[in-house]
Amino acid sequence: MAHRRSLMDKASTVAPQRRRLYLAAGIGAFGAAIGLVKYLADAGAAPAGNPIAIDIGDLPVDALRMVAWSGYTVWVLRRGVEQLAALADREDELTDPRSEHSVQPAACRNRHRSLDPAIFVAIGQCTHQGCIPQLRFGPGAAREFLCPCHTSKYDLAGRVFRVGPAPANLVIPKYRFEGNARLVIGED
Repeated sequence: MAHRRSLMDKASTVAPQRRRLYLAAGIGAFGAAIGLVKYLADAGAAPAGNPIAIDIGDLPVDALRMVAWSGYTVWVLRRGVEQLAALADREDELTDPRSEHSVQPAACRNRHRSLDPAIFVAIGQCTHQGCIPQLRFGPGAAREFLCPCHTSKYDLAGRVFRVGPAPANLVIPKYRFEGNARLVIGED
């Protein structure tokens, strides 16, 4: 009987500790989500930082280059003719197909969400909880960005599909081209 009582005493002290841990984790996740929503709600809140220049002359079609800029991972993807044509295929499944509520430079408000249709530039962070989506290419796999945490999906223009929890399209930073082979991130 004493053994059972000691087990019950242990269980009653563990349960409140576990509840406090869950509560703290929930509050932290809620705070992070509120911060992200506030960030995305401010339409002029495009990320800013010191400009960097990168060479993209050797970037082949279907290749994704990741660059660190101002604390962000920026993606640079060279899209081919097939990928550009596919951007029109599933627009009825997208949350914001015309990018009317997206954080991006005004010049990127088009179907391909870029200055040059072949070059896609975006902040590589899911708009749900800031995870890093993965580029999925290959036989049987749709050409898309997939967030492995909660399965939010984005097309190759960074437009979010309604099937996942992400609320908005990927963020497009300010950028410009210097000739055909050089990209400057952080300036327009």
